[in-house]
Amino acid sequence: MPSTLLILAACLVAFFSTVGAALPYPILPPLFAADAANNLNHFLGLPPKLLFGVALAINPLGLLIGSTLLGPLSDRYGRRPVLLITAVGAAAGHAITAVSLLTQSYPLFIVARFATGLMEGNGSVARALLADQLQGALRVRAFSWLNGALYMGWLAGPLLAGLTLHWGVTVPFWVAVVALLVTAVIVWVAVPRQITSTLTSSWWQVVQHQHALKLLKHTELRTLLAIQLAFTCGVTAFYEFYPLWLVEVSRFDAQGIAWTTAGLCAVMTLASVYAGRAVRQHPLRQAAWFAAVSAACIATVALSSPTVGLFAIVVFGIPNAFYNAVMPAWCSERYGHLGQGAVMGLLTTIFCLANILMALLGSVLTLIDTRLILLVGAGLSAWAAWRIRQWGQEPDMALQPGTMHP
Repeated sequence: MPSTLLILAACLVAFFSTVGAALPYPILPPLFAADAANNLNHFLGLPPKLLFGVALAINPLGLLIGSTLLGPLSDRYGRRPVLLITAVGAAAGHAITAVSLLTQSYPLFIVARFATGLMEGNGSVARALLADQLQGALRVRAFSWLNGALYMGWLAGPLLAGLTLHWGVTVPFWVAVVALLVTAVIVWVAVPRQITSTLTSSWWQVVQHQHALKLLKHTELRTLLAIQLAFTCGVTAFYEFYPLWLVEVSRFDAQGIAWTTAGLCAVMTLASVYAGRAVRQHPLRQAAWFAAVSAACIATVALSSPTVGLFAIVVFGIPNAFYNAVMPAWCSERYGHLGQGAVMGLLTTIFCLANILMALLGSVLTLIDTRLILLVGAGLSAWAAWRIRQWGQEPDMALQPGTMHP
C-alpha cells in the first residue's frame, strides 16, 4: 500500500474516532453544574461534581483497558479487523449514550461511556499501522500528521456539540454514530488485508500474556512509564478541568466551551503540521523543553485572570503538539522491536490511566477549588520535564535504537 494512502487511512480513523470521544467535553460541565436537579446530576443524592468526576473517569477507564489489549490483539490478528470491530462498537456505544441522556439514566450513561472508551482504545492500532510500514523521518512526520488528525477530531467534536445542542442534547451523539460508521467503511476500503499471524495463541492467551503492560518488565520502560504518566497527568488535568474552570470563572456555557476548545485544537492542529520537522539529534532534550512550556501554560490558567487564562488555554496547544510528535516517534524507534502495537498501546494506556487518576483526584479537589487540580497538573508536568532532561543525559540512553536492558 502506498505510504500516502496508508497515512491517510490512519489519520481518518483517528479523526473520526476522536470526534466522538470529544463530544461530551462541552456538554457535561453545564449539565452537572446546573442548579436544577435531575436524575443525572443528583444520582443517589451524591454531589454533582463527584458525579461529574466519575463521568469523566469512566470513559478513560474503558480506553485504558482497550488500549492495553487492542494493540497486542492487532499484532496477533491484524490491524484491519480490529479497527473495523472497534469502529462499529464505538458507534453502538454512542447510540446507547444518547438513549441514557433521553432517559436521564446515570448508570446507563456510565456503562455506555465505558463501552465507548473500550472501543476507542484503537488509537494504538492506528499508530501501529503507521509504525509497521514507515521508517525514519517519514515515520516522524506521519506521527505528527496523525496527531494533527487527532487534534482536528478534538476540534470538530466540541464544535459540533456546541453547534447542534440547540436541536437536542442527544443530537451530537447521533452524529458521532454516523461518523464512526463512516470510519468503518473507510477502514474496509483503504486498509489492506494482512496475512494472518502464524502464531496459534487464542485471543484470550493474547489478553493474558501479550498485553502492553508486559513491556514493563524492562527497566527503561518502567522509567518511561513514570515520566510519561507524570506528563500526561498534567495534560489530562488540564483537558478535563479547564471547561469547568471556564464555567466557574468566566461563566461560559456549552457553546463558549466549544469555541474555546475549537481555538485550542486549531492551534494544536496547525502546530502538529510543523512538529514533525522539529526532531533533530536530541529528541529527549526537545521533549523536556516542550513539557516544561506545557506545564507553564497550565499553571498560568490556574493563577492568572480569566483573560490571560483563556489565552494560555489556546497557547497550550503548541508545546503539547510538539511533545506528542517527538515522544511517540522516539519510542517507536527505540522500542519497536518489542512490537509496535504493544508499544503504542503502552503509551495510550498511560494516557488513559492519567485520565482516570486526574478525574478522580479532580472530583475531590474541585469541591475545594477547581484551580487546585490545575496546579497539581502543572507540577506533575514540570517534574516530567526535569526527569526527561535527566534521563536523556544518562549513559544508557546513548545505546542504539532497539537495545535495552531487561
